[in-house]
Amino acid sequence: MSRDRDAAVVTGIGLVTPVGRKPDEVFDALAAGRSGVRAVPEGHAAHGWLEAAGIAPAVDGREVLPPTETRCVDRFVLLALAAADDALADAGIVVGRDADPRRVAVVLATGGGGLETFEQQSHKRLRRGRPGVSPYLLPGMLSNMATARVAIKHGIRGYSSAVVTACAAGAQAVAEGLRLIRAGDADVVVCGGSESSLHPTIAAAFTNSGALSRGWSDPEQASRPFDLRRNGFVLGEGSAVLVLERAAHADARGAAGYADLRGWGGSTDAHHPTMPRADGEGAADSMRAAIASAGLLPADIGYVNAHGTGTKLGDAAETAALHTVFGADQPAVSSTKGSTGHLLGAAGAVEAAVSALALSRGILPPTVNLDEPDPACALDHVRGAARTTPVGAVLTNSFAFGGHNISLVLGPPSTHATR
Repeated sequence: MSRDRDAAVVTGIGLVTPVGRKPDEVFDALAAGRSGVRAVPEGHAAHGWLEAAGIAPAVDGREVLPPTETRCVDRFVLLALAAADDALADAGIVVGRDADPRRVAVVLATGGGGLETFEQQSHKRLRRGRPGVSPYLLPGMLSNMATARVAIKHGIRGYSSAVVTACAAGAQAVAEGLRLIRAGDADVVVCGGSESSLHPTIAAAFTNSGALSRGWSDPEQASRPFDLRRNGFVLGEGSAVLVLERAAHADARGAAGYADLRGWGGSTDAHHPTMPRADGEGAADSMRAAIASAGLLPADIGYVNAHGTGTKLGDAAETAALHTVFGADQPAVSSTKGSTGHLLGAAGAVEAAVSALALSRGILPPTVNLDEPDPACALDHVRGAARTTPVGAVLTNSFAFGGHNISLVLGPPSTHATR
C-alpha cells in the first residue's frame, strides 16, 4: 500500500473490556478463544436481571479523578477516562508537550450515557422528593460527559463531540477522527466509545424485547454469533479509546503505529427502528463506501471483524451483505462478541482496536461458541482456533438500532517507526 503522509495512524490504544484491560492482554484472550461472559455475581446491580453478561473490570473513581470530583460520575465516564488515559500513555503523548492542545480533538461515543446514574437518582427522588436529587446529576450522566471529562483532564482544546448512534456509535466516533485528520482540522484525535448498561431497567428492557440470549446452563456459551443455536446477544460493558494521529505528526516525534485507519463508510437502512433490512443492503452500502474511501477493492480485504451479535436476523442480514460485497471470494470472518458480549455504543471502538491489533500481529481471532455455523450464515468463519496469516487490509462493521451502519477499513501503519 502506498505511503500517505496525511494518513490517520493508530498510535495508542486503551481498553477496559470483559477480557481484560491492556491491549496485549485483551488480544491474547481473544486469540485464545477465552470468554469474558459470565454469570452476574451476587451484589452486582444486574444480579437476577441478566442470565449472563460481559462485565468489565472495576475502575475506582479515584484512579481517574481527584476524590472531590467523583460524586455522581457515571461508570461510563470512569471507563472512558481509564481507557483514554491508557491510550494517550500508549501513544506516548502528553498534550501540550507532544501536541498543540488546539490541534488535539476528542470524540467519544456512548449508546445510553449515564442511565445507571439517572436510574439511581430517580429512585432517590421517589423516596425523598426533590431534595433527594443530587445537584451533580447532570454533569455526572449526560452523554457528552465522557468527552468533556477527557478534554478537561488532558487539556484538550480542539474540536470535541459526543456520538450517540446506538451500537454504531463507537465506530462512528473513530470515523469522525479520520474525517478530522483528513480535513486538516486536527493532528491528534482521541476517539472511541464507552458503555455501562448492566443495570436492572436496561436489562429488563432487552429481556422483555426478546433480544438477549437465554437458557444456557454455562453462561460462557451464551454469546454465539453465526451459530445455528444462537438465540440473542449478551449484554456487555466497557470502553475503548484509540489515539489517531496524522502520520507526519507521529513521525516528527518518532512514534510507531499499530495500523492506519484508511477508510470509513456510513449508510442508513431507513427500514425499521430495531430490525435490520433482511437483504443487508444498507450494511452492504456501508462496506462498499468504506472500501472505496480506503482506495481499495473488495479483493484487498483479507479479514472482516463482523458486527455479529448472535441475533437470528442480524447475523443473517450481515451475511447477506457480505455476500453482496464480496461475492464468492469471501474474506476470513469472525465476531469477537462471542468473547466479550455486545458492548453497545462501545462495541465498534473495541472492535476497531482489535482489528488494528489483528492486522499488526497477522493473527485473526476466532468466533467462540461457533460450534455449528448456521447455513444461513455461510462464510469463511475463523472458528475453533485463531488463524495466523498476514492480511493487507481489515474491515470492521457496526450496525445499530435505527438502521445506522458504519464500516471502517484499516491497513498497515505508514509511520517510519514500527512496533
